[in-house]
Amino acid sequence: MDSKIDLLAGVPADEIKACCAALYTSDWARFLLGESFHPGGLTLTERLGTLLDLGAGKRVLDIASGQGSSAIFLAHRFGCEVIGVEYGADLVRVATRAAEQALVADRVRFEQGDAEWLAFADDQFDAVICECAFCTFPQKRAAASEFARVLRPGGKMGLADLTRSGAVPAELQGLLAWIACIADALGVDQYVRYLEEAGLALEQIEPHDDALAALVQDIRTKLLGAELLVKLKRIDLPAAGFEQAKSLARAASEAVKAGQFGYTLLIATKPC
Repeated sequence: MDSKIDLLAGVPADEIKACCAALYTSDWARFLLGESFHPGGLTLTERLGTLLDLGAGKRVLDIASGQGSSAIFLAHRFGCEVIGVEYGADLVRVATRAAEQALVADRVRFEQGDAEWLAFADDQFDAVICECAFCTFPQKRAAASEFARVLRPGGKMGLADLTRSGAVPAELQGLLAWIACIADALGVDQYVRYLEEAGLALEQIEPHDDALAALVQDIRTKLLGAELLVKLKRIDLPAAGFEQAKSLARAASEAVKAGQFGYTLLIATKPC
């Protein structure tokens, strides 16, 4: 496995993917992250769409589409057609209902699938986006190759993800941290290498570290509020998961403040 690091040695790739899908379907994820499961929310999704030159008639693939917020937003904002691929069947159902409720089901659909083995023919899409998910893929080289394969010549790849500088702190290692996009965050140069090895030409790198800092602070604030509600017996949350989440959020906040983690948008093009 090309990216699997020692902290997850022995954990099967399918288990990592299943855990990611289960967590992002949970009430925990919706409570802590809201509608968009990535830093910057739909504001950065709009920025990504602008950098990708999206518009009417463009066909877009949204990798790890979650509950569908980004795909639905892009269809509304830019008038493009979007197909979302998500590993978890429950999230596909949630996203499909959301597209129907948003009245964009004629231009947005969701399929269950694996980013490392996309069920599409070559040269199918004008753009591929992947927001805050690439660093959770066990087989990153395979995923990057699939992104490039399904892009049309001249098509663009938009990758937005956590970045890190230096080693991952010990308190931010383990399966939960991996699922939270922290444990295997890469340096910008490593993301660039994966894209270029897949045959894509880098066009632009745009840092948005402030969006990550704001998200981490928002999560910590929500956790403090949840702790009070638990003590008042207003909500019922699993104690073990709650304590883990607080510890992870605290360590992540310290790492972001120290400049160990950031958030970056990368744009690359498939040569004609």
